[in-house]
Amino acid sequence: MLLLWLRALCRRFQHVPRRVPCRQVSRGAKASRAGWEETRKSSVKWQQLEHKGPYFTPAYEPLPDGVHFFYDGKPVQLSLAAEEVATFYGKMLHLECTTKEVFRRNFFSDWRKEMTAEERKLITHLDKCDFTEIHRHFMERAEARRTLPREQKQKLKEEAEKLQQEFGYCVLDGHREKIGNFKTEPPGLFRGRGDHPKMGMVKRRVMPEDVVINCSRDSKIPEPPAGHQWREVRSDNTVMWLAAWMENIQNSFKYIVLNPSSKPKGEMDWQKYEVARRLKGVVDKIRAQYQADWKSPEMKKRQLAVALYFIDKLALRTGNEKEEGETADTVGCCSLRVEHVRLHAPSACGQGHVVELDFLGKDSIRYKNHVTVEKLVFQNLQHFMEDKGPKDDLFDALTTSSLNKHLQDLMEGLTAKVFRTYNASVTLQEQLRVLTRAEDSLICKVLAYNRANRAVAVLCNHQRAVPKTFEKSMQTLQNKIEAKKAQVAEARVELQKAETDLRILDRKPKSSVLQKQRRLLKLEEQLARLCAKATDKEENKQVALGTAKLNYLDPRISIAWCKRFEVPVEKIFNKTQRERFAWAFNQAGEDFEF
Repeated sequence: MLLLWLRALCRRFQHVPRRVPCRQVSRGAKASRAGWEETRKSSVKWQQLEHKGPYFTPAYEPLPDGVHFFYDGKPVQLSLAAEEVATFYGKMLHLECTTKEVFRRNFFSDWRKEMTAEERKLITHLDKCDFTEIHRHFMERAEARRTLPREQKQKLKEEAEKLQQEFGYCVLDGHREKIGNFKTEPPGLFRGRGDHPKMGMVKRRVMPEDVVINCSRDSKIPEPPAGHQWREVRSDNTVMWLAAWMENIQNSFKYIVLNPSSKPKGEMDWQKYEVARRLKGVVDKIRAQYQADWKSPEMKKRQLAVALYFIDKLALRTGNEKEEGETADTVGCCSLRVEHVRLHAPSACGQGHVVELDFLGKDSIRYKNHVTVEKLVFQNLQHFMEDKGPKDDLFDALTTSSLNKHLQDLMEGLTAKVFRTYNASVTLQEQLRVLTRAEDSLICKVLAYNRANRAVAVLCNHQRAVPKTFEKSMQTLQNKIEAKKAQVAEARVELQKAETDLRILDRKPKSSVLQKQRRLLKLEEQLARLCAKATDKEENKQVALGTAKLNYLDPRISIAWCKRFEVPVEKIFNKTQRERFAWAFNQAGEDFEF
């Protein structure tokens, strides 16, 4: 009912928004694409690369004399290394993660490694540690930064800009390009996502001796901080990173790369979506093939076909084997176990063949889904699970490498991510076509876009925890809606009275009635905005829309939609996103089709 009322109200009080200029693809844009095509054929990414290297996190500043750490009720003067790690924990006392046993256990174990022998002998139980003063100190410092006078904030802004100019740009083949994040990650405690088994472990400080510098041979090699040296300096023009180091939690490499708005990054984005668009020409053939393979007498071929069906229809990742005990028990398609799958036969009420999937996906985000599948898929799954225990692999005849090779055989450049990008972009385009109506107001059109985006986020399992402040912010919004409803009701009464006076008693001038009509229209439009915001907020409370928008949705679909329905692009993409997708604006007319 609320949605129907909102649509009716939007149609009644629609207004024409500022039109986004509909720019056609210029010769320059076509030439740029032609240049990108040539670049893609070569493994050489650049001829010249020069930069200043990363900016390192400043050295630790000890706590003021008046801020103490307490153990068993008594103040303890910690060594500098132990105190720094204690501040990592103290800063996070207000966060829920510090209440989790895994987080606390990992933190305490790593913290003791930084203690002196005397400190380890004294501090043996985390429950007896009191970080309250440390937490208060950092909260007060954060509040002080927020309330700085304008002049001091401007000074800090100028200092940050100076740092940006020195470290935040590189020279790439004669062009000055912006770098993404030129700062090394500061030391702290690892939080991870979901229930990660390594949460609470100490992320150590990155030092120059950890860092590999990548630059051209004829460039000026960046100077390391005084008294330090780089781990290695190399000139590898087949990669696009400027500096790299291995972090100590996951033992994975971290990179300093170009800003997403840079020309090379735009080229890579364009190439990614063009590969996904190429899939459109062969996807029907691929689907027909894997459906035929469901009946194959070869077990491996049937498993490959069902796995490909999951990747296509459910946007699952292929999955990689993990070293036992090293990372969270996250799985993908190839590493699914019998315990992750439950089969529900058709019921008397007409429900089809249902597969229930429940496992930890990427970043320890739980994937839980009930999906109706084809009868042959269901029967094959039953066969795959026969005579297997819960810990046995579902696709025991399949490996990640064999699945990836099969994808490459189907189409050059095809991966599970390409399938995900293709299905995400197609879903957005189809949902926008279904949900958007030209006669709707700007409010309803943006709401329709967010719903289309949400359909993609659900497909890709882009979840988030409900924000802690959600209930409070929703209550505040509901209070505003109720107050606005009261204003609308009051304005209606005033208008009716003015119209009655004008018609019967001729007491009011016509201009007074027009003024009250305009006021009522304005208030009803404000109410429509608030209701749309509340609907959007409620529907998106557990869905992360940004990941799909940035990584899986061809921006030309959104830009074309904006042009077709006269929606300001600022309503869909923020400034950073518009800079990142600058390449797409000249390539997307209002008739663009993915």
